[in-house]
Amino acid sequence: MTPERHGRVRVTLCRDPREFSALAGEWDALHRRCPTATPFQSHAWLHSWWLSYGVPGRLRVVLARRDGRLVGAAPLMLVHRPMPLLVPLGGAISDFFDVLVDAERTGEAVAALERGLHRAAAHSVVDLREVRPGASAQSLFAAWSGARSRLTDSTCMELPAEPVGALIGRMPGSRAQRARAKLRRIDALGIECRALPEDRVADGVRTLLRLHELQWRGRGVNPEHLRPRFRAHLVRSVGRMVRDGEAAVREFLLDGEVVAADLALGSAGLTGGYLYGVDPRLRERKVDVSTMLLRELARQAADSGGGVLSLLRGSEQYKGHWGPEPVVNQRLLLARSSLEPLLRLRESQVVVRDRAARTVKTRFPAARDWRERLGALPSARPSATVRR
Repeated sequence: MTPERHGRVRVTLCRDPREFSALAGEWDALHRRCPTATPFQSHAWLHSWWLSYGVPGRLRVVLARRDGRLVGAAPLMLVHRPMPLLVPLGGAISDFFDVLVDAERTGEAVAALERGLHRAAAHSVVDLREVRPGASAQSLFAAWSGARSRLTDSTCMELPAEPVGALIGRMPGSRAQRARAKLRRIDALGIECRALPEDRVADGVRTLLRLHELQWRGRGVNPEHLRPRFRAHLVRSVGRMVRDGEAAVREFLLDGEVVAADLALGSAGLTGGYLYGVDPRLRERKVDVSTMLLRELARQAADSGGGVLSLLRGSEQYKGHWGPEPVVNQRLLLARSSLEPLLRLRESQVVVRDRAARTVKTRFPAARDWRERLGALPSARPSATVRR
């Protein structure tokens, strides 16, 4: 894309992975200035994802600068199946997508990204998955001058960013009593929690993934979580994110042995529990693992000073015990007016596939594991509800 100026804003398209790597400092600064940004838009996460999952020649990152300062960014890549699409960097292992917009330059940054994306998508449909309500991408959607469509995507569960005692106080009396009893049992067993420093993150991630595989053994683990590329991505990205205060890797010890581990990601407005692993022997000791993990996640969210505690994608039954609010992500389709027939074709594909997935999940629950396995193949996207 030839650089385009509009007033004092310059729009460019980054297609060079080396250039994308070099953006780390100014990208992180923009990430901090964007109030809607989630941890999945950090440079550490996205650049590491590209190293594990990116395809040479497919990088498409729209950048907007005002007087040389980065004020907007849309991290995308080109795919060719089932049709030419611009899709988010971060892929299926990321729970949220958004564009980055400088809070002090929202209007002109969104306008610049719209122009840049309009040029970048000259022959393709823009398919933005897992966009939260209120995300900056919603402003981009509203400003779009061509064809567009809004569909529903995954359901996420959210709680206030409060300590676990306050969360228990929101529960009905009998349920609150059971939650307090579960915490007392955890404490009576002497389970300790420790957060790992940056130099121990690599070992901590390996331990987490080992326990995760053990936890799901024989029960349809998401196969992507067992692949070397996923492990390499977590080791690279989480080390930087722990250093920058955007992630925490915790280990839970019983009698000096690590029996559980979790990874939580955080930004100014959102803290989310991303992945955990548990030794099945811990459940044999009658430990309520979700309560144990949530106490530490709630402490992290409360210490962040605001926002929400997100249980991320999926409405599993154990999440409902805490009385969270369901929040439905959206899928935004954008295209030039001349490509509206292609956008409508993509829209119909998505609707048909989602309807089929709901039917399988409702009528044939045992097929869910197979759907997840098939979805993890390179030519398709895994199920939106990722088992963690």
